[in-house]
Amino acid sequence: MEDKPHFVTGLDVGTENVRAVIGTLEDGKFAVYGYNEGKNAGMRKGIPANLNGPARSIDTMLGEAERMGDYDVRSAYVSINGSQILSTKTEGMIAVAATAEHEIDENDLDRVEDVAVTGRIPANRDVLDVIPLEYAIDGQGGIKDPLGMSGARLEMRANVISALTPNCENLRKATEHAEVTATRLVPAVVAAGKAVLTEKQKENGVAVIDMGAATTSIAVYEEGDLQYVGVVPAGSNNITNDLAILLAIDPDMAEEIKTRFVTGDFSSEKSPVIKIGKDKIHERNFERKEVDNVVKLRLEEIFGEIRKKLKSAKYDQRLPEGIVLTGGGARMRDIDLFAKKALEASVKIGVPLELAGVSDAVTSPEFAVAVGLAMMAAEDQAYAIKPSKKSAKKAKVKKPSNGNIFKKIFSKF
Repeated sequence: MEDKPHFVTGLDVGTENVRAVIGTLEDGKFAVYGYNEGKNAGMRKGIPANLNGPARSIDTMLGEAERMGDYDVRSAYVSINGSQILSTKTEGMIAVAATAEHEIDENDLDRVEDVAVTGRIPANRDVLDVIPLEYAIDGQGGIKDPLGMSGARLEMRANVISALTPNCENLRKATEHAEVTATRLVPAVVAAGKAVLTEKQKENGVAVIDMGAATTSIAVYEEGDLQYVGVVPAGSNNITNDLAILLAIDPDMAEEIKTRFVTGDFSSEKSPVIKIGKDKIHERNFERKEVDNVVKLRLEEIFGEIRKKLKSAKYDQRLPEGIVLTGGGARMRDIDLFAKKALEASVKIGVPLELAGVSDAVTSPEFAVAVGLAMMAAEDQAYAIKPSKKSAKKAKVKKPSNGNIFKKIFSKF
């Protein structure tokens, strides 16, 4: 009897949009079988403001992705964002044996990790990941993997990524209300890095900047490891809102101006007047100089804060592989040119690499987080059985609420 395939899901819960990618590993590549995106509600700067909004958005959006993949999503790796996320360097040391003949085992690695984390991360924070940067055995440092080596004393230097516990719990509850278990919470920019970076870039030194609607996140990699994570509480929606306020127009028109006419190359020659409207009667004209000034001021603020964070982490102008931009904000025309000048580094737009399956639609900057989450789940073997095509799936039923969100009713496989 042929084995049923195993699938994983990456669920990117952003402030403005939710995106999902369903797939599996095939011949060493991640194969996409289902995907979808939709508008989100009830989130503020990456943090749930209520549970019903995100849950309803996740439930609605997942329907099409599930139909594409013929798969009932019950669990997922889920993105988390917001300025609450911290990157903390810690150290720990343990005595592993009385003599130097002792071989380091998994238990020793767990113990030294506990020592490195306990008491150094506040009790009101959830540890999302612990990245060992370096080990030392009996004072000899520079060791990447001490498993099986001999020694009496083991030390570890690590980067601990954490987020506020209430925000983590509320995000988990929002997905649970949509009947999806958040198997693991991953900072959005870290997931994006998984999808768009090569091992060579991580080894030499590179930064990922994920520009979302309400937040812009930074992750720095060097010597193959995640060295730093930071978040700026502003994103591409701030540009839209600035245009709406200063031009006295509604947000939809401001978004159209941003999408159609705004460019990060402010030095190029363009028409001095922006014309927008469905016909001559409804046409409105705006001075391009005025639009450019609004956008430029906001971009200078965002990338100025990014540079401050890179400087505080001691990586400003110290990244041989430069900067990779992802997220919906990376769709702005010539944003890479602006970022290059602002950060004084090489910059390129990042898209998910080496995908198979129905991958064309998700090979884009805005899908980098969802793809990266799914790739991480596959790497961790966080699989669930995909039902056979003969299995009949029941349709989703929208349940009237007494404060509850839509519920999915499916057969259990």
